[in-house]
Amino acid sequence: MSRLMHVASGPYAPPVPARELTVTSADGSRLHVEVYGPEDAPAVVLAHGWCCSTAFWAAQIRDLSVDHRVIAYDQRGHGRSPVAVAHGTDALADDLEAVLEETLAPGEKAVIAGHSMGGMAVLAAAGRAGFREHAVAVLLCSTGSSRLVDESLVVPLRAGRMRTRLTRKILGTRAPLGPVTPTARRILKYGTMGPGSAPHMVEACARIVHACPRAVRYAWSRVLDSLDLDGGVGELAVPTAVVVGTADRMTPPVHARALVAALPNCVGITELPGLGHMTPVEAPELVSAKIRELAATYMEFDQVTEGA
Repeated sequence: MSRLMHVASGPYAPPVPARELTVTSADGSRLHVEVYGPEDAPAVVLAHGWCCSTAFWAAQIRDLSVDHRVIAYDQRGHGRSPVAVAHGTDALADDLEAVLEETLAPGEKAVIAGHSMGGMAVLAAAGRAGFREHAVAVLLCSTGSSRLVDESLVVPLRAGRMRTRLTRKILGTRAPLGPVTPTARRILKYGTMGPGSAPHMVEACARIVHACPRAVRYAWSRVLDSLDLDGGVGELAVPTAVVVGTADRMTPPVHARALVAALPNCVGITELPGLGHMTPVEAPELVSAKIRELAATYMEFDQVTEGA
């Protein structure tokens, strides 16, 4: 049975890209990439999270592409990127580097925004030459660098071995998600969104998450289970802003606060009261504004520095 991969109308329906291309990563994996907005505008690169796709960024794409060149790509196995053999943080870094190299001119700078696993791709690539060549500033939304299962609040128990074991079973299940039903929406909202999330936000996220292939969801759950990118945090030298919802059960604020404490050049944290894990959908205007602010501040500064 085919599933609608995203909503077809409303603010979370993806706009039509100016162009699409396929980028080949280091191991030969092919990545679907979409480009929006004027070709000569400041560049923004968007990296989505686990079980999502470029459609997750629809609100930001619609807003920013008016005066930015917005580049969004599907993580391997997600969206329109074919399933790959390799899964791991090195693969995430390879893919991000490949997208930057293919879509940006040599030395061209971009603001890079990563949500959840997309933020982990940024941390994995932070020490690489290709990333440092192109990244001028970063926005990390609802992400963490380690202890994802231990710190998760999806299971409403006190921290400890029992909660960790049950969380691992839930997040790592091989069971199909099935169709998007009222029950499925309630489950997804509980696990990934704030209690006040509007129905159209829940519907948009449910369509995207349920479209992720079961095998891909499981393979990446194993990667996230053993994630350790603490070293990458210290390598992320560019100005970096952090956004987190206070009701995030997947990557609760403890992760964001740890990032802020360890980042070499953190330019602020925004904690959003009552919001969950899907911050770009739950707070679209704020996330777009943060990206726009980083581009206005640091791309202009970078150009002045280069011209000096």
